[in-house]
Amino acid sequence: MQKIKLGSISKLVIHKVGNKVNDEGTRFADSLTDYGDIEQELIQLISSNFKYEELFNFHFVPTLDLNPVYQFVKKIFDNPLSFVEQSHNCARYLYDKSTHPKIKGGELCMLYIRDCEVEGVTTDAVVFIKSETKETILKITPSGEGFDLHAEKGINIDKLDKGCIIFNIDLVKGFVAAIVDQTNRSSEAQYWRDDFFSIQPIRNEFHQTNEFLSIAKKFVTNQLPEDFEISKTDQIGFLSRSVEYFKSHDAFDKQEFEKEVFNNTDVIESFRKFDSNYRVENEVELMDRFEISEQAVKKQAKVFKNVLKLDRNFDIYIKGNRKLIEQGTEPDGRKFYKIYYEIES
Repeated sequence: MQKIKLGSISKLVIHKVGNKVNDEGTRFADSLTDYGDIEQELIQLISSNFKYEELFNFHFVPTLDLNPVYQFVKKIFDNPLSFVEQSHNCARYLYDKSTHPKIKGGELCMLYIRDCEVEGVTTDAVVFIKSETKETILKITPSGEGFDLHAEKGINIDKLDKGCIIFNIDLVKGFVAAIVDQTNRSSEAQYWRDDFFSIQPIRNEFHQTNEFLSIAKKFVTNQLPEDFEISKTDQIGFLSRSVEYFKSHDAFDKQEFEKEVFNNTDVIESFRKFDSNYRVENEVELMDRFEISEQAVKKQAKVFKNVLKLDRNFDIYIKGNRKLIEQGTEPDGRKFYKIYYEIES
């Protein structure tokens, strides 16, 4: 994880941005928003939601200088007095990109934060927060000899719908950014990262590790059963060895990985073909040797399933030697697994 410490908020402005295809319109603020005594709550909202394992740069085709949000943010860093003006440009551009019917309208909050520390370097940051989902709270107020209770809707300071923080570092490469998108699981929500900001992961060890583990998982779960007759147990074995390789090595070597994990010429050939096609189709650039990111391994290990589910009666967790479990069928047709072990705990 990058060592990042936020500084103090110096500017805040809020705009309303609707869905363009639904003709919901926009409402722009012409002046800064007074955040009064809630600066710590705003800092908590940012600190508790942004993670810095994977970082991003702005990009654009054919040239970075044609990226609108990059230009708006660059002008803010060059002249912080233009913050409100450039926030209008950002909000207009976000509205232009909100063209999928399922995109929710909401408030776009932009903040300027001074004196952040990024890996020992002091710099400023621009933060984008889009609030799409409101939560209900019950507010209690004194009334006469008792209390009144009524409901209010607002933003949960522990849960952010969408956000992006951009640090004034590496201008030529497209700054350094981190992003939050709780709805990015659906294709219509990708407009936030891809269409609006147009940012791409920095190709560091976290990105390399994360992407290659993802490719390995897709190969074992999707392509391998198509190319070979393979049991669920063997699939789980391949997944377990994939994760174990990354856990037990400091550096990745593709040929070494293929030999240790697959250890079969035909399977290795199938994997290489899948890997090559995947990189081309998804425009992924990976090296065949890189330092392994422990944070990326921990993240990916959570989605590598090593559980063999048998009807609704048993779950078998396979974490190690595939040779210690055997599959078979009784003469009467009942299926079984035989498990060998040395120690019961």
